[in-house]
Amino acid sequence: MPVITTIADLKRLHKRRTPKMFYDYAESGSWTEQTFRENTSDFDLIRLRQRIAVDMTNRTTQSQMIGQDVAMPVALAPVGLTGMQSADGEIKAAKAAEKFGVPFTLSTMSICSIEDVAENTTKPFWFQVYTLKDDDFMQRLFDRARAAGCSAIVITLDLQILGQRHKDLKNGLSAPPKFTLASMADLATKWGWGIEMLQTKRRFFGNIVGHAKGVSDPSSLSSWTAEAFDHALDWDRVAQLMKMWGGKVILKGILDADDARKAAALGADAIIVSNHGGRQLDGALSSIRALPAILDAVGDKVEVHFDSGIRSGQDVLKALALGAKGTYIGRAYVNGLGAMGEAGVTRALEVIHKELDTTMALCGRRDIRTVDRDILLVPKDFEGSWQ
Repeated sequence: MPVITTIADLKRLHKRRTPKMFYDYAESGSWTEQTFRENTSDFDLIRLRQRIAVDMTNRTTQSQMIGQDVAMPVALAPVGLTGMQSADGEIKAAKAAEKFGVPFTLSTMSICSIEDVAENTTKPFWFQVYTLKDDDFMQRLFDRARAAGCSAIVITLDLQILGQRHKDLKNGLSAPPKFTLASMADLATKWGWGIEMLQTKRRFFGNIVGHAKGVSDPSSLSSWTAEAFDHALDWDRVAQLMKMWGGKVILKGILDADDARKAAALGADAIIVSNHGGRQLDGALSSIRALPAILDAVGDKVEVHFDSGIRSGQDVLKALALGAKGTYIGRAYVNGLGAMGEAGVTRALEVIHKELDTTMALCGRRDIRTVDRDILLVPKDFEGSWQ
């Protein structure tokens, strides 16, 4: 096994092992990819305060996210098509998260179904849903999640209309992949991935095919997807979906202080400051720049989580020090999954945990719950001077 010291090491292995269309799906943003790039580069603008002669014994990264104990305040974000990065990918990622002691969030657009993940894990996981027009399908989706023991629903609010991702269009992204000359040539070099995929029955969207009205096979999925998303989404509809679920709800895709206030007023258990990993509105602020204003807007009215741009434990620490109560990793764990399956997800979590723990100690803190802005050096104009 190669020596893995950073998420970048896993990313290189991921690219080498996984078909181009699926690697590019994970490692791309919309349009010019400005926001996609700045999600990570803006973290570099924030510096850390080194403190010395501080007792570093008995450190802990244990915390809570929406009342759930976590080994560190890092959850696995919902990522579509995860089962195409590695065979049965959602199951592998969920098992790694459970063993490590962090939450796993299953995407509606997963390859493995809710039931598949529940049958292969022993603890509750979270389930992400989009705002779809079909109430019957949404209710059955909630019922299935409840039957599977899901402890929270994550409602994604920033995907009414799909941001264009050039690489996906050029690659002809599909699950399973379409057999063109280009894709076949690429797949011929990814024989390890291919052998694993041949050994699983899970190659389609397990939560959709056979469950959504009129979607009985993959060929009918694209037309359903084009019509399913609710372009008329408003806050009343969000409240309706929350009522349909009736349990803990996390609202994902908040990037504006006014929207954060509205989400808090609905009674959400948490909101996620997120720009969808730079895959929706290109030119939007990075999530880390947007975070302080949102925290100022909602105070302690709702638990604030953070998503988009995290590639290290230092990034996690910076988001927490600014005031977030929890963070999410998407590409970081997908890099691990594509590189080495379940073991790769575990390695990604280990890398981030070690960086988080060591950096926290060198900043003079022993308990992740005591970390605050005092450990940071933030540029005076970090949030920008906009007219």
